[in-house]
Amino acid sequence: MQMIADLHTHTLCASHAYQTLQEMAAAAKTAGYCALAITDHAPAMPDAPHSWHFSNGSSLPRQIDGVVMLYGAEANVMDTKGGLDMPQSQLAAQDWVVASIHSPCVPGLLTRKEANRLWLQVAENPYVDCIGHSEQENYRYDYDLVTKAFARSHKVVELNANSFNVRKDGIPNMRELLRACLQNGCRIAVNSDAHSAWKLQTALPPLYALLAEVDFPQELIVNATRQNLVQELKLHGRRCAEEVGGIIL
Repeated sequence: MQMIADLHTHTLCASHAYQTLQEMAAAAKTAGYCALAITDHAPAMPDAPHSWHFSNGSSLPRQIDGVVMLYGAEANVMDTKGGLDMPQSQLAAQDWVVASIHSPCVPGLLTRKEANRLWLQVAENPYVDCIGHSEQENYRYDYDLVTKAFARSHKVVELNANSFNVRKDGIPNMRELLRACLQNGCRIAVNSDAHSAWKLQTALPPLYALLAEVDFPQELIVNATRQNLVQELKLHGRRCAEEVGGIIL
């Protein structure tokens, strides 16, 4: 199995990542991708770039060395009401938005009820495209209940390769989450969450193994084909969809 894009990656705009934009694009080309989403951490993370970073996409090219670039953000969920650390107007201007829970923003544990409410509220946000590494044990939710809501609201659930390094207690949960997505027709993205060029190129095989375990269909993986990706961007009303489709299709 081979993805055609990585929809969750980081640059050294956050100091715990290691590569420039150009270096990540070069790594994506080497990996055989036709598209790459740069989703640096939104401002509530301790070492995140300034808010202006996410309002300056017009200064960047749509293609770097043949790789179509999507400029977005990994927004932080800030509370159990699904609040994010970026204004709606700024979220609307992105090419791709991943919403994730990080412990500096939501410290401690959540009850199952709190986690359900959090993600059900995020599902109602029209400018969230993808649900990031939500298999975390500290924030466990009802996968059947919530993936039904994600499917209704066209939220893409992420399989995150970086969890095999930093969130290992959530790997069994990832299997259950994947099965719930399959049962409820919820689309997924297979992402590296790479903070280095090396991870972008090497991180995905464990996720491919999970997909094989449940015989997950290609039509439910948004970054499995060029057509799937463009269709998803159009479904989410992203302004870049026509431009991206004109290049990669």
